[in-house]
Amino acid sequence: MKFDTPAGKNPIDQLKVVGKPVDRIDGPLKTTGTATYAYEWHEEIANPAYGYVVGAGIAKGRVASMELDAARKSPGVVAIVTAANAGKLGKGRFNTARLLGGPDIEHYHQALALVVADTFEQARAAAGLVRIAYTRGNGRFDLAHGKDSAIVPEEPNPPDTSVGDFAGAFAGAPVQLDATYATPDQSHSMMEPHASIAAWKDGKLTLWTSNQMIDWSRGDVAKTLGIPKEDVRLVSPYIGGGFGGKLFLRCDALLAALGARAAKRPVKVALQRPLMANNTTHRPATLQRIRIGAGKDGKITAMGHESWSGDLPGGGPEVAVQQTRLLYAGANRMTRTRLAVLDLPEGNAMRAPGEAPGLMALEIAMDEMAAKLGLDPVEFRILNDTQVDPEHPERSFSQRQLNECLRTGARRFGWDRRHATPGKQRDGRWLVGMGVAAGFRNNLTMKSAARVRLDARGVVTVETDMTDIGTGSYTIIGQTAAEMMGVPLDRVVVRLGDSDFPVSAGSGGQWGANSSTAGVYAACMKLREAVAAKLGFNAQEAAFADGRVSVGSRSVPLAQAAEAGDVVAEDAMEFGDLGKKFQQSTFAAHFVEVGVDGDTGESRIRRMLAVCAAGRILNPKSARSQVIGAMTMGIGAALTEELAIDKRLGFFVNHDLAGYEVPVHADVPHQEVIFLDETDPMSSPMKAKGVGELGICGVSAAIANAIHNATGVRVREYPITLDKLLAGLPESS
Repeated sequence: MKFDTPAGKNPIDQLKVVGKPVDRIDGPLKTTGTATYAYEWHEEIANPAYGYVVGAGIAKGRVASMELDAARKSPGVVAIVTAANAGKLGKGRFNTARLLGGPDIEHYHQALALVVADTFEQARAAAGLVRIAYTRGNGRFDLAHGKDSAIVPEEPNPPDTSVGDFAGAFAGAPVQLDATYATPDQSHSMMEPHASIAAWKDGKLTLWTSNQMIDWSRGDVAKTLGIPKEDVRLVSPYIGGGFGGKLFLRCDALLAALGARAAKRPVKVALQRPLMANNTTHRPATLQRIRIGAGKDGKITAMGHESWSGDLPGGGPEVAVQQTRLLYAGANRMTRTRLAVLDLPEGNAMRAPGEAPGLMALEIAMDEMAAKLGLDPVEFRILNDTQVDPEHPERSFSQRQLNECLRTGARRFGWDRRHATPGKQRDGRWLVGMGVAAGFRNNLTMKSAARVRLDARGVVTVETDMTDIGTGSYTIIGQTAAEMMGVPLDRVVVRLGDSDFPVSAGSGGQWGANSSTAGVYAACMKLREAVAAKLGFNAQEAAFADGRVSVGSRSVPLAQAAEAGDVVAEDAMEFGDLGKKFQQSTFAAHFVEVGVDGDTGESRIRRMLAVCAAGRILNPKSARSQVIGAMTMGIGAALTEELAIDKRLGFFVNHDLAGYEVPVHADVPHQEVIFLDETDPMSSPMKAKGVGELGICGVSAAIANAIHNATGVRVREYPITLDKLLAGLPESS
């Protein structure tokens, strides 16, 4: 099915099941411990061996020698895989560095060996006996030092944009802001580690793995191993968090496959926590310069945003300027993206790549500009709204309710009680402040397919390789099929995360929910046609409701169509050029109240509100869970999260959950989420958009702005730790 005209009225609009806050259908499995995660396929895997990864102890250089004899002789060891015996390996399309290093080393903790033994403990003990001598090379580990030699990256295309005369307009603006902001390297820190089980049979590989994008990674497994794609099967029905860190093939999957081939039996590999920080991907640090010029009336006349980030040779930048191209009006504009080549572990996508760190800077700058103009921060943003793409004014937004998000949030949060002068409100020893920030994330769509099956019991089964990374994919896909086929949700079976199923959009980029349900919609439309034909109905006239198919006075049980055998349909939703004709985006307003200890500088979040405009909300309960989870990540990004770099040796020092501090329950206050009533017929037949990444976009800046309102101290370098506040705190009265 091709989606190339705006969606009209269709079966989803009945909203009998879709749009309802139903409980997650996978919830009972997860709460009882019976959902099968990547490392837990005990019944399917007989007599597995265990692999333990040995990571490089330097960040740049070569392996001079590797002594394996002691490890080989260790009890239980059945195989050791290194670059020397792994055979010829390619590199996946989505990998920057090789997943198995040696003799050349590209980054710290790059995998150099896998020790395989009968038990995990034996593999770990033997891995400790591997002795590696290195020839250390000179590495580049400091973004600030690499800024001046940064290159123009191939992506995004174009890396630089220009509209009007930014330089002239900025120079002539009566009110100007020119400030630099910094965001640190950050870790995904998902609960479930990168983990895989591999088994070979008759030259074909099955990988039970934790992966967000089944088809991408199936292709990269085949490319890396040099085998046909059809000889690889990936299975990933449950994922314990990904946040972008499991979008791509990582070394656990590759080494499990190589280990299983060497050991001639299934092999299980789970990355130890330090390797999740240094071996897999992370959100790269940024340096961002923002210049805003405005008239004394508060209207922006010049907007410039430059960003620098770093990655390994061949990698890409953090696209932190992309929201600035679309969020606010202004005739004269400029953005610039630069990439410093560094030898740190690979930088790549982390929840809301681009907008999350970009808004951490832009939305502080907007508050600083509002202060220069003497305007309320909410009103300044509303004043500079645009209903068209500022770079291409002929292109309007399909839906844009940012102002309504801001106004609704201000009323609900009690913004009128905010003290405009910083440092003036106290609650005992606590300095109290409020902050606001806009949220923005583009709506992306991707071709997505599904197979649906009706059996003689009247049960509808959906199969698609879409994944559920804790976001509720099972439930919204089930709701879609139930709505389309006119059956209760408990008559729908959803099967996900298997490359034997039709290829879906996968989970990432905020495209998963809308795209995958649209694919189910397409398959169900084809199933409705097949069912109607079997029952002798005109499919265009048939109504599917309450487990029956009806036209006029004739009504037949749905299950009757499958009396002679299952009725099966498969289709994909392909998206046309509506995304080019109309700018499709999602919007939010984030409001935060903080308390800052007047003596110690300790910051505490007191309450939070997000108001979101993101198309039709398919399940308000799971959507709210997505947003409050993202808000919690925003707390961490603002106050605690930072991968500390040893700039001499090139690795992340705090590579575990003891040293890398994420928010815990005590850090998270009451969180309220409001979804504006919105449908977007330009987006898909579902009239939905993504919401999972929007929830983090702008949160950290709202916290930073609240801290400034509480204390009068403006911090432009995240995280906002107490040492950055202490010297500027107002004296106690």
